Amino acid sequence: MEKLLDIRNLRTYFYTEDGVVPAVDGVSFYIKPGETLGVVGESGCGKSVTSISTLRLVPNPPGKIMEGSEIIFEGTDLLKLSEAEMRKIRGNKISMIFQEPMTSLNPVFRIGDQIAEVLLLHQGLNKAEAREKAIEMLKLVGIPRPEKVVDDYPHSLSGGMRQRVMIAMALACNPRLLIADEPTTALDVTVQAQILDLMNDLKKKVNAAVMLITHNLGVVAESCDRVVVMYAGKVVEEGDVYSIFEDPKHPYTVGLLKSMPSAVGGQDKLDSIPGVVPNPLNLPKGCRFAPRCNKAMDICREKQPGLTVLGEERTVRCFLYNREDGVK
Repeated sequence: MEKLLDIRNLRTYFYTEDGVVPAVDGVSFYIKPGETLGVVGESGCGKSVTSISTLRLVPNPPGKIMEGSEIIFEGTDLLKLSEAEMRKIRGNKISMIFQEPMTSLNPVFRIGDQIAEVLLLHQGLNKAEAREKAIEMLKLVGIPRPEKVVDDYPHSLSGGMRQRVMIAMALACNPRLLIADEPTTALDVTVQAQILDLMNDLKKKVNAAVMLITHNLGVVAESCDRVVVMYAGKVVEEGDVYSIFEDPKHPYTVGLLKSMPSAVGGQDKLDSIPGVVPNPLNLPKGCRFAPRCNKAMDICREKQPGLTVLGEERTVRCFLYNREDGVK
């Protein structure tokens, strides 16, 4: 199957007074049409920067997408398009659900006007048609009394309802790719489940691919087809969701899964990964996970491991599996 989105060697750096921060450092992965890809990792690993880089929303300065990066969408490198050409893609072919709906929705505009704006811009509808479509989208995402809510302001809605509005806005133009950045953060568990079910249903209806960015592995297990695990700006493991959960290879992925609460019970206490994420201004010389890894070898502290292919669509960045260095 062809690749809808193919990110190749993406490097997004931030230039600060203290030095250069390689927030995303050589990240490569792809998404096929109609599938859901989970991008997971601890806070600060580069997940959200990868998503805003895809839409070319990185503030410059201080951020910059470096030379040699490629973001291929439907056969076109988005990094070579003009800003005017990118505006035709954002919210139309690629939409994004941002992490915090209260800061993403404009508090001084009515809900319906904010949804209608993307329809007026990309679909060529008049105001009356855009309003009807906005009501239709609110109904589609399960908001009660959409004819009234369309005239409400964001502050009058709960967090879960605002998140549904964000999803309605993102799906209004039937995008080919939906980027969801922590779409269930700060929502209670029952609302989280509703939002995930809603996204899965709508994905099937509009046949969109989804890039789901999260640190919640339970969400990934329930919603995703494939998983990319990131650590300190790099992809450390990639594979289908079943393989990652049943047979994780990278010590970091193993640590993440062991730190999950078990639904079955029987755990006295949760495991944790020792240490902290390295300072991006002072990254380790070798493998970035080596200072926290219980399987680290001398070579791990001296050289950065490359990606090793373990099978079809399965890769890992670890010297335990790097046969070129004669280890295992």
